[in-house]
Amino acid sequence: MYKVEVVGLGAGDMDQLPLGIYKKLISASNPIFMRTMDHPVVHGLQQEGVRLESFDTIYESEDQFTSVYERIVDIILHKANEQNVIYAVPGHPMLAEKTVQLLLEQQKVPVNIIGGKSYLDDLYTALKIDPIDGLQFLDATSFDRSQINYQNHLIFCQVYDQFTASEVKLTLLEDLPADYPITIVEAAGSKTQEVITLPLEELDRMVEISNLTSVYIPPVPDHLLHHSFQQLRHVIRLLRGPDGCPWDRKQTHESLREYAIEEVYELIDAIDHQDDEGIVEELGDVLLQVMLHSQIGEDGGYFNIDDVVRSITDKMIHRHPHVFRDTNVQSVEEVISNWEQLKKQEKGDKRTSILDGVAKHLPSLARSYQLQKKAAKVGFNWDDENDIWEKLNEEVQEFNEMVEAANKLEMEKEFGDVLFVLANLSRYYKINPEVALNRTNEKFISRFSFIEQQLAIQNSSAQDATLEEMDELWNQAKEKGE
Repeated sequence: MYKVEVVGLGAGDMDQLPLGIYKKLISASNPIFMRTMDHPVVHGLQQEGVRLESFDTIYESEDQFTSVYERIVDIILHKANEQNVIYAVPGHPMLAEKTVQLLLEQQKVPVNIIGGKSYLDDLYTALKIDPIDGLQFLDATSFDRSQINYQNHLIFCQVYDQFTASEVKLTLLEDLPADYPITIVEAAGSKTQEVITLPLEELDRMVEISNLTSVYIPPVPDHLLHHSFQQLRHVIRLLRGPDGCPWDRKQTHESLREYAIEEVYELIDAIDHQDDEGIVEELGDVLLQVMLHSQIGEDGGYFNIDDVVRSITDKMIHRHPHVFRDTNVQSVEEVISNWEQLKKQEKGDKRTSILDGVAKHLPSLARSYQLQKKAAKVGFNWDDENDIWEKLNEEVQEFNEMVEAANKLEMEKEFGDVLFVLANLSRYYKINPEVALNRTNEKFISRFSFIEQQLAIQNSSAQDATLEEMDELWNQAKEKGE
């Protein structure tokens, strides 16, 4: 059976080529297949009479690197049906060589890896860094921002051209300032090696880019990573640590309950005012509550933020089979129906009532809304809105009867019934009653503040003004859209 031998050409010229590989190349009876002829050893091998065939034309005919690599491998395997094949790649075969990985994945033809010098040693020397401090090595043609660990030495290889360099730059600019210093290493370890340090924003402008270009980003200081989740986690851990903040260290799940409610309402307020900066700030405050509760769990040895993230990630994947699996849905209603069924499966037999799961500590109006929403899912619901209005009139009448009877306890009960029906009406019209009432509260504050301001201009006050005067100013505020 014929085989494929993969040879690494190193990063430099003929002087750096290992003797064993040199002998194998110059004694080959068949042409040697080169991934690319753009390498310092090519001229020297040709002078030695070595016959070379390259795949450079494939790069020109394909738009995607994936297609290039697949075609190269197909050709090599086809040749290996007829003869032993020597396939030469830049550097070391096991470093940033997708074609080699594809060859190793197939089972039809044996593949032997025959060394070669990695350019990483020369790169460490050129940059004067020790990889033991932490190193991340990424392919500039196929990486994702979420992969990047800025606390390590960070090296991008295969920065082939200006377009690739631009893509790397634009991704890094999402996290780093434009003037952050980076280093370009060209032809590491060769006689033409160049090392240039420049601001990140100049990456694709000031230097010539080739297939021998690498980009180095030194470890990023903490103060530039305040937008990262890991930095937030580190800060919360310090606040709760032995040398942290006495207030934060004192907190418990129970003591933080009131703040969780408060922060959510402040977020709703920012949303109602369409205040983007306020939404950012309030979302941060809500996230702080999540982080504090998670750190309290970690300090007690019960759970940590990883468990919280894993729980919601698993839940979202499980409840969206139409996205993550092959379930088909035709409407939002089907999505909601599937969600409820999957939710039941998750909860098992723990819930004995349809109404289980509505939080007891919700504000009463919100709880009423949720209870009726749950009951409506099993058909306990009016189909006609007029029936709900009739029920509201009935409850108002019963409340008036208790007012006439001066029965305080029954008045309270009947007024609760009125509010309960109003919550049901809001559900019918797809209006959240808490949000609606909060809007009205804010409108009242705005209009009453207008009254106070106008009275102050008149050297008067709410305490001195008549109801008629204030009512007139109220109508003015209403006309102004307050």
